[in-house]
Amino acid sequence: MVDTGIHAKRWTKQAAIDYLKANTPNAESAIVKAVERYSVWPAQATAYKIGMLKIQQLRAMAESQLGDRFDVRLFHDVILANGAVPLNVLDELVNQWVSERLAD
Repeated sequence: MVDTGIHAKRWTKQAAIDYLKANTPNAESAIVKAVERYSVWPAQATAYKIGMLKIQQLRAMAESQLGDRFDVRLFHDVILANGAVPLNVLDELVNQWVSERLAD
């Protein structure tokens, strides 16, 4: 919300701080740092959230397909092993891992 507010709605720094103070339990010092980061790095927070949602989706899919064979440690290895990759590549990597685990 704040990322969009700053860049699309032209919120001031203080408006962004006030919004986070009213809507999060974070300390003011953390809020100020976040607003400063959002101000100089457009879409960073939005991209982070999209990535988080994709990883949650992939985990739910893997847990559903693998059942008792799902191991969160191995899932994390798949997610982290190749570093930062596009989400479609991450999708392929997780699907390949699930297929390999099912074949074992």
